[in-house]
Parts: sequence; structure tokens; C-alpha cells
Amino acid sequence: MDATAPATALSALPWGEVWGQDEAVAQLSAAASDPANLAHAWLITGPPGSGRSTLAHAFAAALIAEEGDERAMHQVLSGTHPDITALRTEGVIISIKDARALVERSYFAPSLGRYRVIVMEDADRMTERTSNVLLKALEEPPERTVWVLCAPSDADLLPTIRSRVRTLRLREPEVADVAALIVQRTGADPAVAEQSARHAQRHIGMAQRLATDAAARDRRDLTLRGVLRVRGVGDAVDVAGEIAKAAKDDADALTLERNEQERAELLRMVGVAEGAAVPPAVRSQLNALEEEQKRRATRSLRDGIDRVLTDLQSMFRDVVVLQYGRHDLVNSELAPELETLAGSWSPQRTLIVLDKIALTRRNLEQNVAPALALESLLVTVASGRTL
Repeated sequence: MDATAPATALSALPWGEVWGQDEAVAQLSAAASDPANLAHAWLITGPPGSGRSTLAHAFAAALIAEEGDERAMHQVLSGTHPDITALRTEGVIISIKDARALVERSYFAPSLGRYRVIVMEDADRMTERTSNVLLKALEEPPERTVWVLCAPSDADLLPTIRSRVRTLRLREPEVADVAALIVQRTGADPAVAEQSARHAQRHIGMAQRLATDAAARDRRDLTLRGVLRVRGVGDAVDVAGEIAKAAKDDADALTLERNEQERAELLRMVGVAEGAAVPPAVRSQLNALEEEQKRRATRSLRDGIDRVLTDLQSMFRDVVVLQYGRHDLVNSELAPELETLAGSWSPQRTLIVLDKIALTRRNLEQNVAPALALESLLVTVASGRTL
């Protein structure tokens, strides 16, 4: 597929922003135009960066708007149409309160469009109790309500949820395709775009960030080289602290400006002039906003550390590849260091480290302290033993 020249069928609304998923678009487009082929609950799965959410919103636009009604499609895609309700949690998990609000909303008849669509972008972040809130609504939704859930894999959801949805699996793009897309979108140097696509492991959003942010590329390189220099417990503690600090600084940079804008907007809406004292009647609203921002910051930090762990997985995957005589590396820029490591370790030790990285990622989802989780991981890197 030519990533720089999307097919004509995909260039029109509402599918114009969907890239590299022709088969999925064809299936969803057919379902949107044929009620007999339309399931009332869908699960879109694919690796991070594959475009799950973009496709879900395009599907919602095709369902809600009449064919050719571009104004309604633009409203759905921008999230302003009354017949779409979308949830992308900015906390670590989706709360039962949020799930109940979605279920309640799902029973409203569509007000302007053909269907009411409920999009849950992070369905993998539901606990079992939260999943149970959705079961009946997914099993017996109103005739003109369609649920669209998004998750990396159907294994991330309970079997009771999976049995009530039609699953659509997205394809994973090739590195060259992602690189070509990044060049088209940003004008990045092709070599930088290829490196970014490879380092991001074909995650389109992350590849675009790496290609356009030299500081992000430098942080990634320094993190991997820092882990390679770990030789003992002292090194493990020091490098874990460096990684946690870098992830926090990155998360703060992403959220600080938004937090300030939200605070200023709230005060403007309630009539408090800039720099004026906040009246007691407004403090509860401000406190609620600050609590929501704290939850968002926690998720942003954990997501940042998870990205670091993904990078480490790619590096130690490269070590295993070298140990088994192959040379198709994600991190080819580190080839000399990785070849040295591959020669000094057994494959079994590398697999222990990879297992520990996977365990660390799962532990972070359970609210384990990031710094302690990283320290434990890097002690395993230094010793070859799991604590």
C-alpha cells in the first residue's frame, strides 16, 4: 500500500483521517449503510497507534449522519453532535460512575441523527466491576443505539464482554508506510522519519512525535544507554530515578499548559477576574478541577513510563534477535553495544529480563509506585535474577 496516496474511497468524509485500514473501512462502511449487517456492539482492536479511536469516530459519523450530510459528519468528528457520546478516560482506570453515565446515555433515542453512538476509547481500562455495569446495555441495547469499544486486544476485556460484541481487528502498518506518512504530514527528513517509525514500533502518533521533537529522541536514546550501563544495585537505583524524573518532567510539560488554560477558563466562566481572589462559592469547582487534573497527571506519568518500558522491550528483543543470529534490529543505532551484551549474556537471562519488563507493565496498571517498579526491574537487568 502507498502510504503517501490514500485510496480515493478513503479520502471523502467521514473516512479521510483513517489511514492504512482499507479492509476495516470497507466493513464498517457496509455496516453503516445496511441495517441488516449492523451489529449493535463493536470492539475495534489493534496495537497502540493503529488508529482505533480515529476509526471509531469515523464509524460514528457514518452511522449518525445521512449520506452526503457533511455538516453533521463534521459535528460528529469534532465531538459536538448531540448523538455521539465518547469516553476517553484521563485517569488510570474507567470509573463505575463514568460507565453508568454511558449506559444511561445509551438509552436515549437519537435526537437528530440516524443512530445514537457510544464510543469507549479505553475499554481495556475497565475493572471487572465496571465491565459488569456494561453487560446488559451491550446485550440488549435500544434498536437505534450502537456501542463502539476500543482496546489493544480482545484479551484485554472480560469474556462476558467479548461475547456481546463483534470484533474488528486492525492491521499493523509497516515501518516504511509509517515513515512515508510522517514525511507527508510533517515534512520531516526521511531518515529521521524512518528511524522514528522504527523506534516507535509503527505507533503512528509516537512516531510523529519523535520525528518532530529532537528532545524526545534524545531522551529515548539517553534512557536506553542509561539502562545499558547498569551493572549493580547502585546503578539500578540511580538510573530508575533518572527514568522516573524524565517521565515526570515529560508528563508535566504535556499537562501544565492545559491545566493553566482550564483553570483560567473556569474562572472566566464564573466571572472571576485574572489575579482576583477566588470566592468561597467557586472554590469547590476549582477543587474538583484540580482533582481531575491530578488524576490526568497520574495517568500521563504512568503512560510515559509505559512508553519507556516499551522502548526497553524493543532493546532487549534486539538482544535476543542477535543471540539467535538475526540482525533485523529496532534499535540499529545501538548495534555495537547490543552485540556486546548479546555475547556476554545467555538467551535465558535476556528472556528473564523481558519477562520482568512485561510484569512491570502489568504492575504499573495496578498502581504500583513507578520508581520502585523501575528499581526492581533494573536490579533484574543487573543481576539476571527476578526479585
